[in-house]
Amino acid sequence: MDSNGHVIGFGMELLNQSNYKVWKTCMVSYLIGEDLWEVVGGDDTIAPESNVETFKQWRQKNAKAEFSLKRSISNGMFEHIIHCKSARDLANL
Repeated sequence: MDSNGHVIGFGMELLNQSNYKVWKTCMVSYLIGEDLWEVVGGDDTIAPESNVETFKQWRQKNAKAEFSLKRSISNGMFEHIIHCKSARDLANL
């Protein structure tokens, strides 16, 4: 994060008490661009049980999406997401 409250590498402000609409619009675009949206709000939000390799790929995408979401949330808001178990949980608060 830089001194203006922007996430380095994202070019957007951290989520805080007053900027949810702007943050969400930017974050959805970022996740789609990084091919991570399916585990957050698409058809792949639940871990597959079909085989080990498919699960491993899903887990990796989910972890990347979780990390992106967590990096974009201010410290003051972080306590609201600490109990989340997946990227989908984080996005659906």
